[in-house]
Amino acid sequence: MTARDDDTIGFYTDNAGAYTSRGQAPDRPQLEEFLARLPDGATVLELGCGGGQDSEFMLAAGFDVHPTDGTPDIAKAAEARLGIPVKTLLFEDIGDSDRYDGVWANACLLHVPRPALPGIIGRIHAALKRGGVFYASFKAGEAEGRDTFGRYYNYPSKAWLEDLYGQLGWTSLEIEARMGSGYDKLPTDWLHVTATKS
Repeated sequence: MTARDDDTIGFYTDNAGAYTSRGQAPDRPQLEEFLARLPDGATVLELGCGGGQDSEFMLAAGFDVHPTDGTPDIAKAAEARLGIPVKTLLFEDIGDSDRYDGVWANACLLHVPRPALPGIIGRIHAALKRGGVFYASFKAGEAEGRDTFGRYYNYPSKAWLEDLYGQLGWTSLEIEARMGSGYDKLPTDWLHVTATKS
């Protein structure tokens, strides 16, 4: 089962310039909560870094950040902004083991087809050091579908995510529901998931 949706990748490829130049601010509340759980100077893998604003915030705070994105043009734009290498990385190609203190996956794993998501979470779990912290955010729902731009979303419920994460060894799992928005500027129910590796 592939972990990517070609129509979604196509959207980000076709709209890379607009997507990365819209002046998006870092996701401060979630970032600050995530970073507070990590040791000073911790090594962080960012998945789906987009324009690079979250990596920029973490770098400024003194963390060893490894930003990645699945779309080459977006990775290139983030690299220009950050001044450090940004790797083009698809989720199914995560192959590190016990390397990172934290994995930051803000608004990106929500595009992974439901059948492929357990394997991706497993790869992230393996990439974390013991006690490592994994943050991801999802648009909440009950069934997978597409938005007005044709992007695929897995739209999970809290119970569905609890089930999914429960298949791996985490010492803690916190799922918080918050109202927000996204690229489409529509009101959106978000689920923010923070898990710590045992």
